[in-house]
Amino acid sequence: MAVLSEHMMDRARSGDQAAFGELVDPYRRELQLHCYRILGSLQDAEDMLQETLLAAWRGLEDFEGRASLRGWLYRIATNRCLNALRDRGRRPRSADPIAGLPEPTRRSETIWLEPYPDVLLEGIPSTAPGPDARYETTEAVGLAFIAALQHLPPRQRVALVLCDVLGYNRAEVAAMLDATEASVKAGLQRARATLNEHRPALCRESAPLARSAREREVAGHFVVALENGNIEGLVSLLTDDAWLTMPPEPHEYQGHTDIATFLHHRAPLLGGHLRLVATRANGQPAYGCYLTDPKAEITRGYGLFVLTLQGSRISAITWFNDRSLFPHFGLPRAIRD
Repeated sequence: MAVLSEHMMDRARSGDQAAFGELVDPYRRELQLHCYRILGSLQDAEDMLQETLLAAWRGLEDFEGRASLRGWLYRIATNRCLNALRDRGRRPRSADPIAGLPEPTRRSETIWLEPYPDVLLEGIPSTAPGPDARYETTEAVGLAFIAALQHLPPRQRVALVLCDVLGYNRAEVAAMLDATEASVKAGLQRARATLNEHRPALCRESAPLARSAREREVAGHFVVALENGNIEGLVSLLTDDAWLTMPPEPHEYQGHTDIATFLHHRAPLLGGHLRLVATRANGQPAYGCYLTDPKAEITRGYGLFVLTLQGSRISAITWFNDRSLFPHFGLPRAIRD
């Protein structure tokens, strides 16, 4: 295998794009997921993956083999993501706020967050390359974990992902970031402390197994209640401390009373006007939401729900008001009745 890889490397360095593809294709999906964890955006992650592969192709002559090809690619991807975060800070993105919302439980910091299709998680290795990983694979792709990461400063964020998710040691991470081990250690300590503040929301030990009968049952009750406009029935499915969030909208609602208030505010959209189509995001049940058009025999894409489950209850509902995501989840933009 080593001989084959060296032969492939020689061909790639001589300009053979097919050979380069064979070298990097095994890492495409995990590199894209890495970029997603750092950026919180599926579409930005796709862009950074392409930039990473282009930079690797152009810089292949500089790859001396001191680190693994995988580690070299992660270094490029990480630094491309840091550049993207700096550019994002110079050119803030804007979003149309949802007008007239009821008073929330709290107003959060605006974060840019998109769901990640489960289909893109297939084939990604579940084992870390070192002993330092702190997070199980299922937790490290969960929406709560990705959201929590977005609250960290960029270099703390990448250090935590490289060490605690992927299992690289501090020396390896310092080399990737052109930093000292001491600065990586300090950044990790601060990042872990911040993430621990979100720890209760991140715990998925009590979540039912993915695609299990219990998961299907709980999610099925949610679908029936929402499509029928049964707000009381929907609220009864929630844990006492459940959250309803709509990133990047800062309004967040917690608990039965505040979530019910929000749902009653949106009641004109419920009761026979919504249709849900199942998909999966971040290892969790998700649904494309379609709104009936009274002037045409068609239901149009409206947004996407992702559910976080705890036991036989729903602990979080995350709403994404972005129809451009639908194709990534195998969802049509509209459905004819």
